[in-house]
Amino acid sequence: MSEAIDVSTTPNAVKASKGFFGHPRGLAILFFTEMWERFSYYGMRGLLILYLTQHFLFSDQRSALMYGAYTALVYVMTIIGGSLADRYLGQRKAVTFGAILLVLGHFGMAFEGEGSKEILTYQGSEYQVTLDGRGGDADQVIISDTGTSKISFNEGATEMIIDNPTAVGLPVTISTADYTTRIEQEQLYVNILYLSLALIIAGVGYLKANISTIVGALYGYDDPRRDSGFTIFYMGINLGSFLSSITCGILGIVYGWKYGFGLAGIGMLLGLLVFLWGQKYLDGAAEPPNPEKLKKSAIGPINIEMGCYLIGLVIIAVSMLMVMNAHLIPDWFVGMLGVAVFLGLCAYATTKLQGDERSRMFAAIYFVLAQIPFWALFEQAGSSLNLFTDRLVDRSLFGWSVPAPVFQSLNAAFIFIFAPVFAWMWIALAKRKMEPSTPVKFAGGVFLVGLGFLALVAGMKISGSVGMTAVGFIFLVYWVHTMGELMLSPVGLSAVTKMAPARVVGLAMGSWFLYSGLSNYLAGVIARGTGAETIGGQLTDVAAAKATYAEVYTNVGYVAMGIAVVMLLISPLIKKLMRLDTIAEKNAAPNTQGLASPAE
Repeated sequence: MSEAIDVSTTPNAVKASKGFFGHPRGLAILFFTEMWERFSYYGMRGLLILYLTQHFLFSDQRSALMYGAYTALVYVMTIIGGSLADRYLGQRKAVTFGAILLVLGHFGMAFEGEGSKEILTYQGSEYQVTLDGRGGDADQVIISDTGTSKISFNEGATEMIIDNPTAVGLPVTISTADYTTRIEQEQLYVNILYLSLALIIAGVGYLKANISTIVGALYGYDDPRRDSGFTIFYMGINLGSFLSSITCGILGIVYGWKYGFGLAGIGMLLGLLVFLWGQKYLDGAAEPPNPEKLKKSAIGPINIEMGCYLIGLVIIAVSMLMVMNAHLIPDWFVGMLGVAVFLGLCAYATTKLQGDERSRMFAAIYFVLAQIPFWALFEQAGSSLNLFTDRLVDRSLFGWSVPAPVFQSLNAAFIFIFAPVFAWMWIALAKRKMEPSTPVKFAGGVFLVGLGFLALVAGMKISGSVGMTAVGFIFLVYWVHTMGELMLSPVGLSAVTKMAPARVVGLAMGSWFLYSGLSNYLAGVIARGTGAETIGGQLTDVAAAKATYAEVYTNVGYVAMGIAVVMLLISPLIKKLMRLDTIAEKNAAPNTQGLASPAE
């Protein structure tokens, strides 16, 4: 996915010398730091849901909620990391600390142990049920004291079929009602998993928002290279995502989980080394706002700088507990948190703002909320859609069965291809006074994310109740979703920062990231609904699983498209709330030099 970048102006921007395609040399350092950080993040993310279900043998439902909690916390913690950097640490120290945490977390993921064991008990004897590999091409096998045999299930999963019954001392078929199973986990390695995810959450929290801020600090208010610089930086994000989905995905599935996660860790280490080596090229743009203040005591012998780092340890502890217990967090709690923040934003706009500022603040609140249905569906890519691709898609291309995580590179690839097309299209339409308003673009993005799932369901129906879905429909759903992303994501944060009054832009940005996090948690709840019965992490009843996917994806597809229609109908009202005419007047005033142009 493309990532929201803070493109607001920076009062104390550094006008650095040219040295990287006509841009400040520091941009190269930030480009490669972010590229390797996103390489590590997306490389790990592509493998995560498969790792949880096949290696640790968590159920589909619990894996989906763990994944949702993890991705949600990644967004939420950027609020804390960004605030600490702005007030105390400065971006350089925050990014360095975050990168160190990320390196530790990604390498921690490579400590996999022997994996969980699924024990089957039949007529008083115990057998191990496992897979003979990783990914969707691995076969289910049963192991006894005398040998090993492949197993399968009849339609409806009422009977287990033993391929070589003599080898394991079992009959040809066993009724599923006649045996029980239990999961034995290596608790040490499960805890290492939780800790590693928590380290990554905290690391992204300290790094993600702050590195984008440094990019902005390299340019002056009116530097014409500014937008181009952010575009180059944005391409680094997608380059890292594209490369990691392919390389980490192949290594993790074909050669072993630890190799895929290990490569992600190496990528993050390279990012850290690049950033440490290149700090001299940042020209002081990321230094603490008050270096002397960092040395002051916060609590006893703990100074403020050390306190900022200790907050990171608190984030790690809280994140570890939340990921570990994601299945115990009631859905209503997350929903009530979203409602409470919404009411707080509305109360602020009503009581503290007046006139055009109040109106534009309500427009900003709308955009913050309008992203929710999009990301809740779009983020199925790393969870339910990843499992669907692994288990229920014919992934053969040119005679090779492509590992499911590799297909997540399609999003970045389509962005490379179509982002310039969209940029040209908006300019061409604007010249003809035909460019859609920001609210209309948002509605289009939500409509397309729903349409993508309906297109996938159509492909599922073509292949029948138990047939593998053609791989072309995976290309199609990623393409449609990326088109929706290009209509919503690039203008989203820009619209929020431009609509919110200058004194509360930080509040608006924090709200954007908070609701992005809540959207990711909601994505986990939706993915939970697609959960299916498994043995060894593989499906037992293909027909039932496929029917469940079709039902869930159809429902969310129609709901998203219905929401998009409502968004389209109210778009004139939202555009009116944006007060674009008064922003244009302020842009022309001398005392507002550097204010960004309105999002239309």
